[in-house]
Amino acid sequence: MVAWNEYKDVARERGALALELFVVQSTPAGKPEDVKDNLADHLAYQRQMEEAGILVLAGPLSDPTGDNMVGAGLIIYRADSMEVAKKLASDDPMHKSGARSFTLRKWLVNEGSLSINIGLSTGFAKLG
Repeated sequence: MVAWNEYKDVARERGALALELFVVQSTPAGKPEDVKDNLADHLAYQRQMEEAGILVLAGPLSDPTGDNMVGAGLIIYRADSMEVAKKLASDDPMHKSGARSFTLRKWLVNEGSLSINIGLSTGFAKLG
């Protein structure tokens, strides 16, 4: 098994960005009404994290068929360490209340592309 820092160094040597992010997979742990009761606070927390530049992306996940939303979610944070990312996830009202549980992983982003179209006068933004 390759050590994390060794893998990151190899990725950077070959020209990859080696952007270190943290991925939270959030799953329902209580009753559906527990999730509903914490939704407003959860969304406010997500917005706060986004405004602070911590939240990269977040949203619900479907089941494996892609046909049904199952209450699971994916959250991606910028953080200085696994410990900081764990605190961010733990402080989310959904997790703090026990309505959801989570798993946390470090993610080294090496490949891909992202396009953003922003209309400065209209405030229009499109991610593609």
